[in-house]
Amino acid sequence: MNVQDGGWRDRLEAGRSRMGHGLRALGRGVVDLLLPPLAHDSPEATASAGLTPDAWSRVVFLEDPVCDGCGAGFEMDGGVFASPRCAACLAAPYAFARARAACVYDEASRGLILSFKHGDHQPYAPLFARWISRAAAPLLDEADAVVPVPLHRLRLLSRRFNQAAEIARPLARASGLDYLADALVRQTHTPSQGGKSARGRRLNVKKVFAMSPEGRRRVKGRRVLLVDDVLTTGATAEACARALLEAGARAVDLAVVARVRTARQMPT
Repeated sequence: MNVQDGGWRDRLEAGRSRMGHGLRALGRGVVDLLLPPLAHDSPEATASAGLTPDAWSRVVFLEDPVCDGCGAGFEMDGGVFASPRCAACLAAPYAFARARAACVYDEASRGLILSFKHGDHQPYAPLFARWISRAAAPLLDEADAVVPVPLHRLRLLSRRFNQAAEIARPLARASGLDYLADALVRQTHTPSQGGKSARGRRLNVKKVFAMSPEGRRRVKGRRVLLVDDVLTTGATAEACARALLEAGARAVDLAVVARVRTARQMPT
């Protein structure tokens, strides 16, 4: 009798849950009908919050096959290649084990990312998180925790938010992974990486990143997914990955919104 009563209560709760979901969906539908969601890149209404069809069509999303080491797209079918890595990654692997990017960093994606990064356009954060969740699905499946590339406190004060953290937070939540917001610390306020050579970028971030005491404890023995907005030469991600590995992380993978199309420069 008790078992039957318990089963009846479970079915009742399940029914209530389904009804609640249905009512919420109906409510969202009514709100969307009365107040249609706006595109992030335009004041025009869309079927669901996101980009206008024109903006969407111009973004070059990266699809398999891609280099497992840096996320660069291969131009031919993956079966042609003897290795899943490009020549540069075979010759000089990054400290991070694998990388994935949602799209190519070009004129179409640059405007969206800069609008988010410097224009304080926050709705892009969950959109970019969804893009990464698709592109980096194999990495997310094996990750234990998500860590954003940090900003120095002075830059954080001027910008008011860390774009990598705003993307990493919903990504971790949707994937059911630990979000380690303050695991990595940027110790030194450095000039922007923009306009620097590959060597200049590496020198600019050398020994800049360190682990917080709590972060050191929480990454030990775990596979970490490092999140940033753009991958250019990989100097920043490389420096972050080394700090995580030195703190005892089992491995570090990288996921970004976009990566430059040009071939990676070899270290000198």
